[in-house]
Amino acid sequence: MAMEPPSKKKKKGHAPEAQFRRALDTCSRNGDLSGALDLYRAAISNGTHLISYHFNNILHLCSSSLETLPSPDKPSAISSGFEIFNCMIAHGTLPTEATITSMARIAAHRIEGGGDLAFDLVKTLKEKYGASPKLRTYGPALFWFCKNLDADKAYDVENHMVLNGISPEEPEIAALLDVSARLGREEKVYEYLLKLRGSVACVSRSTAEVLERWFGSESAREVGRLGWDVSAVRDAITVNGGGWHGLGWLGKGKWRVSWGSVGFDGRCSCCSETLACVDITQKETEMFSDSVASLAMSRETWSNFTNFQDWLGKHAAYEAIVDGANVGLYQQNFADGGFSLSQLDAVVNELYKRSHGKWPLVILHNKRVRVFMENPSAKELIETWRAKGILYTTPSGSNDDWYWLYAAVRLKCLLVTNDEMRDHIFELLGSNFFPKWKERHQVKYTFAKGVLVLHMPPTYSSVIQESETGSWHIPIEDKNAEEGRRLWLCATRCGACDNGCDDNLPGGSCQILRSLPEMQSVAAVKHANGAQRSGSPDQSDNKSTDQPGDN
Repeated sequence: MAMEPPSKKKKKGHAPEAQFRRALDTCSRNGDLSGALDLYRAAISNGTHLISYHFNNILHLCSSSLETLPSPDKPSAISSGFEIFNCMIAHGTLPTEATITSMARIAAHRIEGGGDLAFDLVKTLKEKYGASPKLRTYGPALFWFCKNLDADKAYDVENHMVLNGISPEEPEIAALLDVSARLGREEKVYEYLLKLRGSVACVSRSTAEVLERWFGSESAREVGRLGWDVSAVRDAITVNGGGWHGLGWLGKGKWRVSWGSVGFDGRCSCCSETLACVDITQKETEMFSDSVASLAMSRETWSNFTNFQDWLGKHAAYEAIVDGANVGLYQQNFADGGFSLSQLDAVVNELYKRSHGKWPLVILHNKRVRVFMENPSAKELIETWRAKGILYTTPSGSNDDWYWLYAAVRLKCLLVTNDEMRDHIFELLGSNFFPKWKERHQVKYTFAKGVLVLHMPPTYSSVIQESETGSWHIPIEDKNAEEGRRLWLCATRCGACDNGCDDNLPGGSCQILRSLPEMQSVAAVKHANGAQRSGSPDQSDNKSTDQPGDN
């Protein structure tokens, strides 16, 4: 069979569909909605075969262009979007989640009923088209209802999200907070403030300003109660791992809202309250220890690990666990290097001094201990440790990682190790609270020219905190700032203020209230002058120059 001459070949790139795609991609890159709509109409007129990619490309361009189109041009663009979507359905092209997300965004630009239309598209996505919504799919409806102060429908959107296994993130929670605050729905404000706490550590500037408006509002002044059960609140804080109680608004009356900082000792510069170093909750601790034990027993000799559990139950007074191998092998990768028992002894003695006479527990593998017992000086130290209850030797064939991790979690105590705990055995835990636990419990160390330095956990956690007096502290996200320069929003009842707040000042303002720009300026000057180089907190950040008592 004779081959077709090259000049007669039909080039794939010259097919109408390929030409249409190239032109459409150019319009998409350039943000040219008008050009894309002209191409679409020409393709329909010419009978060009359109596929899902073409429809989705145009709809995405339409939804993104609506953000910047002049108001008079928006109705036409919205109509075009629905025209294209209906054509897609008529052509038998199945919409995807991306399609419905674009359509929800287009619908949300309708002044009347935009939120309802966007939400209807999301609610029928799975039933009609077999696709599952994502967080972004819900956004247009949620934000439309929040912007238009239709709180109940916004709550319906969030409930639908949760039923589909989707959790709102900071932008969604901030919008729900804002609409709840504007409408004086104090229970919902409290609920979303706790959800925000569980979602992020530090909040964005815009979210903090939503909270600032709430705490300064008349509605916020009226919420809360007096005469609460102090013991119940403290117990709840303990159960929750510190930093919040979740029992509702405490106190009554006007809030003092100010921007400040937190010293290295955890004291707030606005109210002098000491913030907590937040741990995982009691329930999470139990789940965590059970997970470690379960995995350990599936990989260790069952009786070995259960023996350790029984032993630990009878010796539960330790305040620190030491990963013996990690400390002993630290910086020993040189020609004459080996296991440094002196380094391990230095850690043991330093922990003993810091805990006012309580010995730590060192976890060490049996094979290492056998070697030490052959050396007279090392043998003497090992026997001393055993006599004082400092040493637990893990049996042959075991992985001592399971033992020191389980002990630290079960006893809720410190863990001395430089191990980053990223190995596969830790990945098996799959715990989203593992990083929080490490921050609160892990003690890292260095030996600088043979001198031990322990790097203790931070004195406080940069997370949203609710105190037993009902005050709130909200840290602001700033990836470029050092921790000591981080800005915090402090909201406390004036009656709980330790800084001489005058409740009768003009406008009901606290005398030490400062605006965010002022606090940024203070922080910058303070850092430049090295005000915190000594490591002690500066408690004057929020004081005005005429603060009573300043001399």
